[in-house]
Parts: sequence; C-alpha cells; structure tokens
Amino acid sequence: MTIQVGDRLPQATFRVMTADGPVARTTDDIFRERKVVLVAVPGAFTPTCDRNHLPGYVTNAEVIRARGIDAIVVTAVNDVFVLDAWSKASGAGEEGIEFLADGNGGFAWALGLTYEGVANGLGTRSQRYSMIVEDGVVRVLNIEDAPSKADISGADNLLRTMGAVLP
Repeated sequence: MTIQVGDRLPQATFRVMTADGPVARTTDDIFRERKVVLVAVPGAFTPTCDRNHLPGYVTNAEVIRARGIDAIVVTAVNDVFVLDAWSKASGAGEEGIEFLADGNGGFAWALGLTYEGVANGLGTRSQRYSMIVEDGVVRVLNIEDAPSKADISGADNLLRTMGAVLP
C-alpha cells in the first residue's frame, strides 16, 4: 500500500556522506521534530532528475526554508558515493540540501513507491515524488505520474501547495 497524507513515515536506515565517510542515519534522525521537504528521484545523474527535478530545489532552497522548512533532503536508490558526487556536481550540497542513500530500496519499498526500471537497465528504483513531512508525518504528497516528468513533484508545484499546510 502506498503511503498517504497523514501517515507516519516507516522506519528506515539511510547512508549519508560526512567528512569522516559514510554513516547511517535513521528516519527518526532526519524527520523527528522537524519540518522537512523530502524529494525522491529514480536515479542520480539521470536526465530528468539532473536537469529538470533537482535544479528547482537548488534554485528555490532559500525560499523553501523561509516558509518554515528545516531541511530539504533528496533520496534515491543509489549508493552513498554516487549521491555524494551528485550533491557536489549539482551544487545542491552548497545550498545545504542533504542526500539520503536508499541503496537497497528499503525505504522506497516501505513507502509503496517503487518504480520498476528493469526495462531501462535501472532495476528497482524509487518513484519520483516530493513530500512535506512534519515530525515524521506526511503533510503533503506529490507523486509524479511518469518517471520522465518532474512537474507534480517539482519545486514550483511544492511551493504552490505549501501555503495550504504551512503558516
């Protein structure tokens, strides 16, 4: 079953890159007592993710945070090294956007938001979506209807929907 607005995020463990190398961070570490924009992409460096989806969040990071958001985080079914390289190459890390490696897809599976990219040589990945999560509870959920689109889950649409749930 797919996660819905009002549901609590499932427990998961991600890998994040630090100055000391990869470390594990749990759902609670990231979302507890915080308002977080969570963005999921099928794959780092893939055309739609790299050119159309992530750039909107990089450009609008300051505006999003000014609306009361504590953190912007991006997740993908990629390893922590790939996400670290993407963070640096995209400039997202410089804007304070965090990257969560869901290397085995456990978080995507637990949300019910997997995408089967086998036909394209990608294996099982995450669907493309954006969420606003408050203290671990989904307040806004924007799921893209096709992996090659970044309209419903893009930063512009998220900013439009923020007014309905945030002061």
